[in-house]
Amino acid sequence: MSENLELENVSYKKNRQEILKNINLKIGKGKIVALLGENGAGKTTLMRIISGLAKNYHGIVKVNGEQDVVQRKANLSMTDALKGLLESYTIEQVKNFFLSLYSDFDIEEFEKLKDFMKLNDEMKLSQLSRGMKQKLEIALTLSRKTNLYLLDEPFSGIDVMARKRIINSILLWKDPDATIIISDHFVNEISSILDEIVIIKDKTIYRHLSADDVRAEGKSIDQYYEALYEDGGTE
Repeated sequence: MSENLELENVSYKKNRQEILKNINLKIGKGKIVALLGENGAGKTTLMRIISGLAKNYHGIVKVNGEQDVVQRKANLSMTDALKGLLESYTIEQVKNFFLSLYSDFDIEEFEKLKDFMKLNDEMKLSQLSRGMKQKLEIALTLSRKTNLYLLDEPFSGIDVMARKRIINSILLWKDPDATIIISDHFVNEISSILDEIVIIKDKTIYRHLSADDVRAEGKSIDQYYEALYEDGGTE
Protein backbone atom coordinates (compact mmCIF):
# COMPACT_ATOMS: atom_id res chain seq x y z
CA MET A 1 0.00 0.00 0.00
CA SER A 2 1.51 3.30 -1.11
CA GLU A 3 -1.10 5.82 0.04
CA ASN A 4 -1.57 7.19 3.53
CA LEU A 5 -4.70 9.09 2.43
CA GLU A 6 -7.36 8.29 -0.15
CA LEU A 7 -10.48 10.37 -0.81
CA GLU A 8 -13.04 9.28 -3.38
CA ASN A 9 -15.98 11.46 -4.46
CA VAL A 10 -16.20 13.18 -1.07
CA SER A 11 -18.89 15.85 -0.75
CA TYR A 12 -20.16 17.71 2.28
CA LYS A 13 -23.06 20.04 3.05
CA LYS A 14 -23.77 22.02 6.20
CA ASN A 15 -27.17 23.60 6.80
CA ARG A 16 -28.01 22.66 3.19
CA GLN A 17 -25.07 24.68 1.93
CA GLU A 18 -22.55 22.84 -0.22
CA ILE A 19 -19.06 23.20 1.27
CA LEU A 20 -17.11 20.57 -0.67
CA LYS A 21 -17.99 18.55 -3.77
CA ASN A 22 -16.44 15.58 -5.59
CA ILE A 23 -13.14 15.60 -3.71
CA ASN A 24 -10.77 12.99 -5.13
CA LEU A 25 -7.28 12.85 -3.69
CA LYS A 26 -4.47 10.39 -3.02
CA ILE A 27 -1.45 11.26 -0.88
CA GLY A 28 1.46 8.82 -0.72
CA LYS A 29 3.57 7.77 2.21
CA GLY A 30 6.38 10.01 3.39
CA LYS A 31 5.04 13.22 1.82
CA ILE A 32 4.81 16.73 3.25
CA VAL A 33 1.87 18.44 1.56
CA ALA A 34 0.50 21.99 1.71
CA LEU A 35 -3.29 22.27 1.65
CA LEU A 36 -3.97 25.73 0.22
CA GLY A 37 -7.05 27.82 -0.46
CA GLU A 38 -8.72 31.09 0.39
CA ASN A 39 -10.44 31.61 3.74
CA GLY A 40 -13.67 29.65 3.66
CA ALA A 41 -12.50 27.36 0.86
CA GLY A 42 -13.09 24.27 3.01
CA LYS A 43 -9.58 23.34 4.18
CA THR A 44 -10.51 22.87 7.84
CA THR A 45 -13.72 21.09 6.88
CA LEU A 46 -11.76 18.63 4.75
CA MET A 47 -9.37 17.93 7.63
CA ARG A 48 -12.31 17.39 9.96
CA ILE A 49 -13.84 14.92 7.52
CA ILE A 50 -10.56 13.02 7.23
CA SER A 51 -10.15 12.93 11.02
CA GLY A 52 -13.71 11.72 11.60
CA LEU A 53 -14.85 14.89 13.37
CA ALA A 54 -17.22 16.03 10.59
CA LYS A 55 -20.11 13.65 10.03
CA ASN A 56 -22.70 13.10 7.31
CA TYR A 57 -20.38 13.51 4.35
CA HIS A 58 -20.76 11.46 1.19
CA GLY A 59 -17.94 9.46 -0.37
CA ILE A 60 -15.05 7.28 0.75
CA VAL A 61 -12.26 8.30 3.13
CA LYS A 62 -9.33 5.98 3.88
CA VAL A 63 -6.31 6.58 6.10
CA ASN A 64 -3.56 3.98 5.69
CA GLY A 65 -6.17 1.82 3.96
CA GLU A 66 -8.65 2.05 6.86
CA GLN A 67 -12.15 3.37 6.15
CA ASP A 68 -13.73 2.75 9.56
CA VAL A 69 -13.81 5.99 11.60
CA VAL A 70 -12.29 4.42 14.73
CA GLN A 71 -9.45 2.91 12.71
CA ARG A 72 -8.90 6.17 10.85
CA LYS A 73 -8.56 8.05 14.13
CA ALA A 74 -6.01 5.49 15.27
CA ASN A 75 -3.96 6.17 12.15
CA LEU A 76 -3.84 9.98 12.30
CA SER A 77 -3.04 12.87 14.60
CA MET A 78 -4.50 16.38 14.24
CA THR A 79 -3.77 19.75 15.85
CA ASP A 80 -7.03 20.02 17.77
CA ALA A 81 -5.42 18.42 20.81
CA LEU A 82 -6.49 20.98 23.42
CA LYS A 83 -10.18 21.18 22.56
CA GLY A 84 -12.35 20.23 25.51
CA LEU A 85 -9.53 20.28 28.07
CA LEU A 86 -9.90 22.38 31.22
CA GLU A 87 -7.94 25.61 31.26
CA SER A 88 -6.79 24.72 34.77
CA TYR A 89 -4.81 21.75 33.42
CA THR A 90 -1.05 21.96 33.59
CA ILE A 91 1.07 20.73 30.70
CA GLU A 92 2.03 17.75 32.85
CA GLN A 93 -1.67 16.85 33.28
CA VAL A 94 -2.21 17.21 29.53
CA LYS A 95 0.81 14.98 28.89
CA ASN A 96 -0.48 12.31 31.27
CA PHE A 97 -3.93 12.50 29.71
CA PHE A 98 -2.47 11.86 26.24
CA LEU A 99 -0.31 9.07 27.61
CA SER A 100 -3.41 7.33 28.96
CA LEU A 101 -5.50 8.01 25.85
CA TYR A 102 -3.13 7.08 23.01
CA SER A 103 -1.03 3.91 22.99
CA ASP A 104 1.16 5.47 20.27
CA PHE A 105 2.00 8.58 22.33
CA ASP A 106 5.80 8.72 22.64
CA ILE A 107 6.59 10.37 25.96
CA GLU A 108 10.30 10.73 25.17
CA GLU A 109 9.52 12.44 21.89
CA PHE A 110 7.10 14.77 23.66
CA GLU A 111 9.72 15.74 26.23
CA LYS A 112 12.14 16.63 23.44
CA LEU A 113 9.51 18.64 21.58
CA LYS A 114 8.34 20.34 24.77
CA ASP A 115 11.89 21.48 25.50
CA PHE A 116 12.33 22.58 21.90
CA MET A 117 9.14 24.65 22.17
CA LYS A 118 10.40 26.16 25.46
CA LEU A 119 7.46 24.88 27.49
CA ASN A 120 7.51 23.35 30.96
CA ASP A 121 5.27 20.96 32.90
CA GLU A 122 4.13 23.51 35.48
CA MET A 123 2.53 25.87 32.96
CA LYS A 124 -1.28 25.95 33.03
CA LEU A 125 -3.29 26.20 29.81
CA SER A 126 -4.88 29.39 31.16
CA GLN A 127 -1.43 30.98 31.35
CA LEU A 128 -0.43 30.17 27.78
CA SER A 129 -0.61 32.71 24.98
CA ARG A 130 -2.16 31.70 21.68
CA GLY A 131 1.28 31.05 20.22
CA MET A 132 2.34 28.92 23.20
CA LYS A 133 -0.85 26.85 22.92
CA GLN A 134 -0.08 26.28 19.25
CA LYS A 135 3.42 25.13 20.15
CA LEU A 136 1.93 22.70 22.68
CA GLU A 137 -0.57 21.40 20.10
CA ILE A 138 2.23 20.82 17.58
CA ALA A 139 4.27 18.97 20.22
CA LEU A 140 1.30 16.79 21.23
CA THR A 141 0.34 16.07 17.62
CA LEU A 142 3.82 15.09 16.46
CA SER A 143 4.49 12.97 19.57
CA ARG A 144 2.03 10.35 18.40
CA LYS A 145 3.69 7.69 16.23
CA THR A 146 1.13 7.40 13.48
CA ASN A 147 0.75 7.49 9.68
CA LEU A 148 -0.92 10.83 8.97
CA TYR A 149 -0.53 14.23 10.64
CA LEU A 150 -3.01 17.03 9.97
CA LEU A 151 -1.70 20.47 10.93
CA ASP A 152 -4.50 23.03 10.59
CA GLU A 153 -3.11 26.59 10.62
CA PRO A 154 -0.53 25.53 13.21
CA PHE A 155 1.75 28.59 13.06
CA SER A 156 -0.60 31.60 12.86
CA GLY A 157 -0.07 32.76 16.46
CA ILE A 158 3.63 31.94 16.68
CA ASP A 159 6.20 34.70 16.27
CA VAL A 160 8.21 34.72 13.05
CA MET A 161 11.55 33.53 14.44
CA ALA A 162 10.02 30.64 16.40
CA ARG A 163 7.87 29.77 13.39
CA LYS A 164 10.90 29.42 11.12
CA ARG A 165 12.73 27.36 13.73
CA ILE A 166 9.80 24.94 14.08
CA ILE A 167 9.22 24.63 10.32
CA ASN A 168 12.89 23.94 9.63
CA SER A 169 12.88 21.20 12.26
CA ILE A 170 9.81 19.29 11.05
CA LEU A 171 11.91 17.02 8.84
CA LEU A 172 13.89 15.94 11.91
CA TRP A 173 10.74 14.88 13.79
CA LYS A 174 8.99 13.17 10.89
CA ASP A 175 9.05 9.41 10.46
CA PRO A 176 10.16 8.55 6.87
CA ASP A 177 6.84 6.84 6.01
CA ALA A 178 4.58 9.36 7.75
CA THR A 179 2.61 11.94 5.78
CA ILE A 180 2.11 15.51 6.99
CA ILE A 181 -0.59 17.77 5.54
CA ILE A 182 -0.25 21.43 6.51
CA SER A 183 -2.97 24.01 5.98
CA ASP A 184 -1.24 27.35 6.32
CA HIS A 185 -1.18 30.97 5.12
CA PHE A 186 2.60 31.22 5.46
CA VAL A 187 3.17 29.49 2.12
CA ASN A 188 6.57 31.06 1.51
CA GLU A 189 7.85 29.86 4.91
CA ILE A 190 6.83 26.22 4.51
CA SER A 191 7.64 25.96 0.78
CA SER A 192 11.17 24.61 1.28
CA ILE A 193 9.95 21.44 3.03
CA LEU A 194 7.05 20.66 0.66
CA ASP A 195 6.80 17.64 -1.62
CA GLU A 196 3.34 18.41 -3.01
CA ILE A 197 0.67 21.12 -3.00
CA VAL A 198 -3.09 20.68 -3.02
CA ILE A 199 -5.25 23.70 -3.80
CA ILE A 200 -8.95 23.85 -2.95
CA LYS A 201 -10.92 26.21 -5.16
CA ASP A 202 -14.57 26.26 -6.22
CA LYS A 203 -15.35 23.70 -3.50
CA THR A 204 -13.15 20.97 -4.97
CA ILE A 205 -9.53 19.97 -5.61
CA TYR A 206 -8.45 22.54 -8.18
CA ARG A 207 -4.80 21.50 -8.37
CA HIS A 208 -2.69 18.66 -6.97
CA LEU A 209 0.88 18.68 -8.15
CA SER A 210 4.49 18.17 -7.19
CA ALA A 211 6.26 21.09 -5.55
CA ASP A 212 9.27 20.29 -7.73
CA ASP A 213 7.15 20.76 -10.86
CA VAL A 214 6.28 24.27 -9.68
CA ARG A 215 9.91 25.03 -8.89
CA ALA A 216 10.93 23.74 -12.34
CA GLU A 217 8.77 26.49 -13.86
CA GLY A 218 10.93 29.03 -12.06
CA LYS A 219 8.11 30.00 -9.69
CA SER A 220 7.88 29.93 -5.94
CA ILE A 221 4.98 28.00 -4.40
CA ASP A 222 3.27 31.19 -3.22
CA GLN A 223 3.70 32.84 -6.65
CA TYR A 224 2.06 29.85 -8.32
CA TYR A 225 -0.76 29.77 -5.76
CA GLU A 226 -1.44 33.51 -5.95
CA ALA A 227 -1.43 33.44 -9.77
CA LEU A 228 -4.34 30.99 -9.79
CA TYR A 229 -6.53 33.64 -8.20
CA GLU A 230 -5.14 36.60 -10.11
CA ASP A 231 -5.79 35.12 -13.54
CA GLY A 232 -8.85 33.05 -12.73
CA GLY A 233 -6.95 29.79 -12.83
CA THR A 234 -5.60 29.90 -16.37
CA GLU A 235 -1.93 29.21 -16.92
